[in-house]
Amino acid sequence: MASDVSAILLDAGGVLVFPEPANLLPHLREAGVDPGLDTLERAHYHAMAAQDQLATPPASATWWRDYLTTYVAACGVAEGNCQRLAAEIAQNPRRYGWAHAGVGVKDGLRALAGLGLPMGVVSNSNGTVEGDLRRVGVCYVPDGDGPAPEGTEMGVILDSAVVGVAKPDPGIFRIALDALRVPAGGSVLHVGDSLRYDVAGALAAGLQPVHMDPYGLCSAPDGHSHISSLAELAESLKPKPR
Repeated sequence: MASDVSAILLDAGGVLVFPEPANLLPHLREAGVDPGLDTLERAHYHAMAAQDQLATPPASATWWRDYLTTYVAACGVAEGNCQRLAAEIAQNPRRYGWAHAGVGVKDGLRALAGLGLPMGVVSNSNGTVEGDLRRVGVCYVPDGDGPAPEGTEMGVILDSAVVGVAKPDPGIFRIALDALRVPAGGSVLHVGDSLRYDVAGALAAGLQPVHMDPYGLCSAPDGHSHISSLAELAESLKPKPR
């Protein structure tokens, strides 16, 4: 990684938050499995890795169902039941679908904030990401209205549905860096869980991609850094004693 980091941008899904377990566990239990939080998070990374290996980008109408097919398989659902169960869950969307703070995320984010660098969130989402991150106490952008909420203060939280441009388009990163008043360049890190959207998007914007890949599932690992947690990233960026 760059020795002199000027700013850190973070993806939301798979870095800060994950699919809400309460929406998924009843279906999984009916299918005969009862995974813990660690297994649910691991299933997310398997699902993202599978999407990264597709020849073409996932279709907007079917990506959630396809994601869930791999996800429930990684949770232990029998192979013959995965497609049916994924379709059943996808047909019944629930509120706050991606609003569960990941294991260790809040502590890791606080450790990153302790470095004193400008930070922001850049997410491909549906217009809910800023409210969800604030609601679950992960992070927020100050609005000047009353006491600060729980979580880590951010300089900007961008939602593709709000700003009208999505990763891997480099334009969404430019918007974030303009808000942070930080020039684009290799000293800016972007942390994400997807080769297709995060790594490719950061490279297109001239930033340094950092792949959140705690289970070593990256199918094209050359040319970018990998981490297993935000705490690991924070530790790696601490000034080293001379």
